[in-house]
Parts: sequence; structure tokens; C-alpha cells
Amino acid sequence: MRKNLLLSFFIVLVLSFNSMAQTTETKEVNPADVASIDAIMKAVYDVISGGASEKRDWDRFRTLFHKDARMIPSGKNPQTGVFGARALTPEDYIKRNEPFFAKEGFFEREVARHTEIYGNIAHVFSTYEAFKTPSDKKPFMRGINSFQLLNDGRRWWVMTIFWQAETPDNPIPKKYLKSKK
Repeated sequence: MRKNLLLSFFIVLVLSFNSMAQTTETKEVNPADVASIDAIMKAVYDVISGGASEKRDWDRFRTLFHKDARMIPSGKNPQTGVFGARALTPEDYIKRNEPFFAKEGFFEREVARHTEIYGNIAHVFSTYEAFKTPSDKKPFMRGINSFQLLNDGRRWWVMTIFWQAETPDNPIPKKYLKSKK
């Protein structure tokens, strides 16, 4: 009986790990987009950037995210002064931002990065600047994207992007304006 119980536990454990590795990709992933932390970071910034009314490659975007991924914008409510956050799926992000991208140019680029890795997980603090056109000299917005990444043994996945824009009362600390080697 004890052997059967241990065998059952082992089978459930194996099945759990298999189900965690499954994805819901809608398009074949480009292996170059997910081969390294540098690659997936570049792909995320590349796919959300584009000119006004320029269609984003949302299928490519979807291939970067794990099936359980979340995108979490945070900020202060101007009416209440309360700071909060809202968790979105990548699909929610697409629906929420497509109307904005149809009217406005948005080019986000990484200016500094701090990365910590343990085993198959990575945390990337990525300082960004956003521009309306690629030729703009001054960003209209800056902030920090906090990425949590997972390597399943075959590729990197975005698990979470949690971000906060810079404000006059909360400037980006100098240590996050230069990459940590």
C-alpha cells in the first residue's frame, strides 16, 4: 500500500510539471527571440514599439509569454492619491493598448539593465525610455520594467512584467540609469 501511495504521488508530481511546461502559443516562436535573456528582452521592446497606426505583431508578442503570464502596470490614482496596480494577461494588454497604438506612436527602448539569475529564473530590472517617434530627442516617459523570466530548459519565457513610470516626486534612482555588469 505504501509503495502504491508513493508511486501515485510520483505520477501526480510528474504530470504537474508536464502541465506547467505546456503553452498556448498561437504562432510558432522564433527561436532567436527566446534563446537568451538579451534576446527576449530585445524582442519584447521591439514588438511593442511602432509608429502611429502601425500594426504590432501581436502573434509574435504572444509567443514571448508563458500561458500564465501577467503584465502589471502600477501608478498613483490622480483623484485619490492612492498607489495601486492592476494585473493583466497579455491579451488584456493587447486589447487595452491597441486603440492607443492606432493613434499614437510608441517606441520604448531599454537604457539600463540589472539582472539577477538563480537556477532557471531571472529577475530583470529594465529602465526604459518611451518616445512618440524614433527621431525624438527627449522621451515623453521613463520608468522601470520589472521582468520575471523562466527558462524551461529549452527557452526563456516572460512570466511577469511589473512596471512603474517615473514621476516628479519619484525620479528613477541614478543606480538604475546605468547597467550593472
